[in-house]
Amino acid sequence: MGPEKKDASAAFMKSTDETLEALGWKAYFSEQIMGEEAEQCRPVRVMAVHRGKIAVAGAGLQCFISPYIPGAQPSDDHPTVGDWLLIDRDTLEPIRVLGRKNLFKRRAPGDPRKEQMIAANVDTLFIVASCNQDFSVARLERYLVLAREVGVDPVVVLTKTDLTDTPETFAAAARAIEPGLHVETVNGRDPASVARLAAWCGKGETVALLGSSGVGKSTLVNTLRGSDNIATQAIRAGDGTGRHTTTVREMHRLDRGGWLLDTPGMRELQLADATAGISEVFDDFILMAQGCRFSDCAHGREPGCAVRAAIAEGTLTSARFDRWCKLAGEDSVGAARHVKRRR
Repeated sequence: MGPEKKDASAAFMKSTDETLEALGWKAYFSEQIMGEEAEQCRPVRVMAVHRGKIAVAGAGLQCFISPYIPGAQPSDDHPTVGDWLLIDRDTLEPIRVLGRKNLFKRRAPGDPRKEQMIAANVDTLFIVASCNQDFSVARLERYLVLAREVGVDPVVVLTKTDLTDTPETFAAAARAIEPGLHVETVNGRDPASVARLAAWCGKGETVALLGSSGVGKSTLVNTLRGSDNIATQAIRAGDGTGRHTTTVREMHRLDRGGWLLDTPGMRELQLADATAGISEVFDDFILMAQGCRFSDCAHGREPGCAVRAAIAEGTLTSARFDRWCKLAGEDSVGAARHVKRRR
């Protein structure tokens, strides 16, 4: 990179008193840097992804840089929000993405053959749903499958409790999905109510926010930050939903030192290679299926089907069975497409 280009990059650079630890730096990442690379490069975290540029922050540094890594192939790791990235100390040119603790991704809208990265290196996932007619157990299960597949602890956050007289009914429905699932009910506009989420938002901790459009994610972010600088829109009275207002994947600093990663609303989350996550969320069906007479039982009309027997007895529900079959079917189709792509 020539002097002119270097100066152009520096124009976007700002000095800060931020530390790597405050940004979420852990031994997992430092162990990946050795020798000359440690001398020539500096680690930065991807704080926001914009069109054609990314915002990064490191020890005493904030700047915008190009997301394109010279020589990287389409199959290589490319930076997404939450990533730790090595950049050249002098030119600020990106060198490589450090190995991730975890990565959230989905099938790309409009092209299920491709995958879209959502967020990396998350400590806790806030799955946000609202206490109104838009509440959906099936949608919560999709997000929980994603969390379990990636290996991130989920917390279901039920918002808009001020719009219902029976918030505990919604909470009970969410808790019934998985034994021991953390479920919190909050009024996203009330700081005292939202404060119960502080336990997951300590210094250097990263919380991701997922949920469909209009459930109050931006309002929740504003309250957690003590700010109102993220645009919000009122829900539609007809169906209780709203338009999503988050258009950039970015990380927001929280009062307690943590980071909250907001993503554009995703009403339809298509799963990709989530067999393990499905097995964990629907372990009641997986365990019951082990009692079927035939190992390849499809749980239809086969004799000796333990799953169908449990549904008939009321131990399992047919509605949850249908959702299990649907998610497993989607995962099988996605896996087949992935194999076909590789061939």
